[in-house]
Amino acid sequence: MTTAETPARTLVAGVGNVFLTDDGFGVETVRRLGRLDPSRLPPGTELMDAGIRGVHLAYKLLEGYRTLVLVDIVGRGGPPGTLYTIDVGPAPPDARPAPGPLDTHAMDPATVLGLLHDLHAGAGGTLPDEVYVVGCEPLDTADGMGLSDPVEAAVEPAVERVLDLLSRRPAPAADAVAQNN
Repeated sequence: MTTAETPARTLVAGVGNVFLTDDGFGVETVRRLGRLDPSRLPPGTELMDAGIRGVHLAYKLLEGYRTLVLVDIVGRGGPPGTLYTIDVGPAPPDARPAPGPLDTHAMDPATVLGLLHDLHAGAGGTLPDEVYVVGCEPLDTADGMGLSDPVEAAVEPAVERVLDLLSRRPAPAADAVAQNN
């Protein structure tokens, strides 16, 4: 297969801590994507349970992906279980962490994307052209395992939302769709 025929690489990464109840949403969504018939995923799609390994995710992205879909909880004030699709785009996020020690166990998507841009500047690599976050409004992020009922109910719709993004079909009638540019 020549370079022109090589499918564009896409990374779908589930982010979150499964020991903090609803923070495990992204990880669970990617697990369920992994159980699907592989023919439902476009060629060149890779799934990653990034969990709390944000630095590992940032380095993985330096391998060259055209599209990145992060799946995580997103607090925007909506009812628990509300799904959001955020088109982040390729630009570095405005919200950057303050200089200082990097807490690799508390890396939200904005921090990961900021780190990715910093690593790219220092190490090279290809940044994704398209970056999306499929997020879910959490109910509970206290210590504990298992998702709350509204967040559990949002996992299958989130799987479908990710599949819609990957296939470039128009997004479903969204309960919330945001542009973050």
